[in-house]
Order: sequence, then structure tokens, then C-alpha cells
Amino acid sequence: MDFHLRAGRAARAGRAGRADDGPYDLDIDPERAGWGHSSLRVLSLPPDGHHSFAAGDSEWIVLPLSGGCTVVTDSGEVFELTGRESVFSGVTDFAYVPRDTRVRITSAAGGRFALTGARCERRLTARYGPACDVPVELRGTGNCSRQVNNFGAAGAFACDKLIAVEVLTPGGNWSSYPPHKHDECRPGQESELEEIYYFEVEPAHGTEGVGYQRVTPSGRGRGTDVLAEVRSGDAVLIPDGWHGPSIATPGHTLYYLNVMAGPGEVREWLICDHPDHGWIRDTWPDSPVDPRLPLYEAPAGDAR
Repeated sequence: MDFHLRAGRAARAGRAGRADDGPYDLDIDPERAGWGHSSLRVLSLPPDGHHSFAAGDSEWIVLPLSGGCTVVTDSGEVFELTGRESVFSGVTDFAYVPRDTRVRITSAAGGRFALTGARCERRLTARYGPACDVPVELRGTGNCSRQVNNFGAAGAFACDKLIAVEVLTPGGNWSSYPPHKHDECRPGQESELEEIYYFEVEPAHGTEGVGYQRVTPSGRGRGTDVLAEVRSGDAVLIPDGWHGPSIATPGHTLYYLNVMAGPGEVREWLICDHPDHGWIRDTWPDSPVDPRLPLYEAPAGDAR
């Protein structure tokens, strides 16, 4: 499998393939990824555009990346998502749709929408997730500072298998650091989770900007080994291995959307730090959080 997906094309060791399909800018499903659970689709709609899809055996969160939309299920639920201008402008509301559901998305003004999915067993209820309920966390300090929007984190929003969060890293900082892994089940210590990183890079001074993502083998699974230059629309698949750092180049905020799921009976995110680099956490109490953070906060309330 090609683990670095670039703007609809996959590249690893000089090989290229496709990672888009039909209406989607990016389409990653378990069959295409060669794993068992995690999915991500990125959908672009023009003004007055619409798209329908079947949830199948997966649960999904519809997350606006830019613009707003209306999400309607075949059971009659209707969710009006205000959305946002971009991933760099604010926290967004979202909609959860369960497995075995038919979904229609419409957008009066147009926009781009992430469909984060996970194969699951239980059929939960369709729900609206208001932006004001999204926990915003500042993680790390100094040049390891980053912001995490925990909209679909375990403990923040109920799903059967799906875990999804957004991370924003100010230009010049490292995130997803120290390198860590979650590729084996060790109760109380580590979860087994497949992970997708989807990236956007904030433009500056007329340039689109780049970031960098590293994954190194952990001695388990496929021995994933990736050093990727990432741009807006790129994704990196992580079936196993130590992942991090995610590096934001100076002047360009780096955004990534993490989508995770695995076979564990308990939905939880438990990680193991790389033994050579975990010491960096001990230095954080002696440094301030980057003063540029938070880049934005969740709104205080929602009239709905």
C-alpha cells in the first residue's frame, strides 16, 4: 500500500497511484488502505451542490472544512451545519450518522467537507455536534505547542469505534511529538488503532506552504517508514509505527485531521512514547505555551 497520498495521488518509493474516486477529492476506505476499520473521504460541493452516500457498515461524522451544509438521513433527521470559512478560522459544528443509514448532503453556498468513518458493530443514533461543545486543548509547550480540537475524541463525543480530532500547529513548531505509537493492544497502556492524517497548510505571502510528516518502524505490522512533504489535500496512512513529528514550516500554520479506529472492545486512545524521545515531556513544565495559541476557541454558546 502507498502510505503517502498526495492530492489524489499516492507516492511511496517512487510509485504513484490514485486516491480519489468519483465525487471525492480523497477517498480512503479499508479496502484501499489494506486495513480493517478507518475511512476518510473529502467532498467538494459547488453552490447548490448535493451528494448522497450509504453509510454501509461504518459510522460517519460529517465535518465542514470550509462552508456549511445540510445533512439529511433517510430516517428523517435534518442537521443544519453552520460550518466555517476554513480550518484555520474556527471550530465547527458537525453531524454524526450511524451505520446502515442513507445520507444526503446539500450546500447552498458550496464548500468542502470531510467524512470521517469507521467500521463498527453498534448502530447509535444520529446526532448534531455543536461547535460550542468541542473541547479545545493546548498540548505541549514551547516549540512543541499545538492546539487540539477534540470534536470526536473518546470521552468527548459518543461513537462506537470512531475517534477523530483536529490539530493545528503554529508555523515553526513540531507536533505529534514525541513520536508515539498505538499499533498493539496492551490493556491500560496502548490501543491498537489505524490512523489517517489529512493535512492542510495555511498560505502566507502568496505561497501555499508545506509541512513534513515522519513515520518510523516500530517492529510490528508492516514496518511503515515514511518521510513525506505534505501540502493541502495530502494524507498519510499509519497502520503501524512510531509517528511524529508533524512539522510546520515557519510562517505557515499546519492543520491535520486525525481519523482513528481499531478492533479493541473499548474505544480509547492510549499511546506509547518512543523510548528515545519521551524525555521531552519532562521539559514542558519549564517552558510557556506558544503565545500564538489558542489560534481560536470554540464559541461560548449555540442558539440551537
